[in-house]
Amino acid sequence: MVRSCIQASAWRSRPPRACVASAALAAIALGAAGHSAAQDYPSRPIRMVIPFSAGGATDIPGRIIAQKLSAAFGQQVIIDNRPGVGGVIGSGIVARAQPDGHTVLLTGTAFAVAPTFHHGKLPFDAVKDFTPIAQVASTPFVLVVHPTLPARSVKELIALAQAQPGKIDYASSGNGSAQHLVGALFLSMARINMTHVAYKGSGPATADLVGGHIKVGFPGLSIVIPHASAGRLVPLGVTTAQRMPQLPDVPTIAEAGVPGYEAAIWYGVLAPGGTPGPVVERLHGELMKLLRLPDVTSGFAAAGYEIVTAGPEQFAAFVQGEIAKWGKVIREARIQAE
Repeated sequence: MVRSCIQASAWRSRPPRACVASAALAAIALGAAGHSAAQDYPSRPIRMVIPFSAGGATDIPGRIIAQKLSAAFGQQVIIDNRPGVGGVIGSGIVARAQPDGHTVLLTGTAFAVAPTFHHGKLPFDAVKDFTPIAQVASTPFVLVVHPTLPARSVKELIALAQAQPGKIDYASSGNGSAQHLVGALFLSMARINMTHVAYKGSGPATADLVGGHIKVGFPGLSIVIPHASAGRLVPLGVTTAQRMPQLPDVPTIAEAGVPGYEAAIWYGVLAPGGTPGPVVERLHGELMKLLRLPDVTSGFAAAGYEIVTAGPEQFAAFVQGEIAKWGKVIREARIQAE
């Protein structure tokens, strides 16, 4: 009926009353269906895909959130670690999933890196094929040096690198990884040259940093804290705009010598593109509730994560901004996929 009304009204200046009535009934039916979908959701266990290895930095907020969502929904939220190609494999699984809210993606900064790093050759569109639900956390990287490197401040490291261009190495968790890019951004803004050494994961990179085989790195806060406390690594600056309470004496890189520098690891939840609005609202609402729970806030803080409560529209704008930001870094540093 609605289709015939569209065809019939193509040559009329005003649609007939029957068409108006049909359109109204269709809108009511869609609204009722969406309301029903929200009431019935979730009707089975939810699969939360984390596109990185189990035990990694993304797992920490992921497992806390999954546990709390399971209790709130009365349905199990199952973590499904799908590592590979810098998060592309796991993200692709969610992009192709049924858009009913029963498959979601918990990802981070690498999601915004992938479109430019892979020159647009992805099995999905990072904007069109996903529905942002909420940004839930962030944590800084920390510029660290091994104690044997004679630099105890950002300015001293910059001076050392200027005196020895290309002779100081810095470690990252992989080519095109977030650690790689925050390092590339630092080099660009500080106008220095260090040599990037890509490892297969943050574990091996940290091991060689602690062992002194490589002298500079940008690990996450939760990794740095125990090594800094034991004197195995020297933190020079955090990458966020504000100092972190876990390392109160460590300045931001911006205040320590590179004005305007800011970068962070962020984490957020996305669903497949086309997920119904009422389901998005339900998911977002439950996420906001659990992020206010005292044991969640304390658990995140203890692990070095700052809670972020950005909703769908704000998170969508943030992701697009991150894609543009890291795309610029990749192009200017001429970072290539291997």
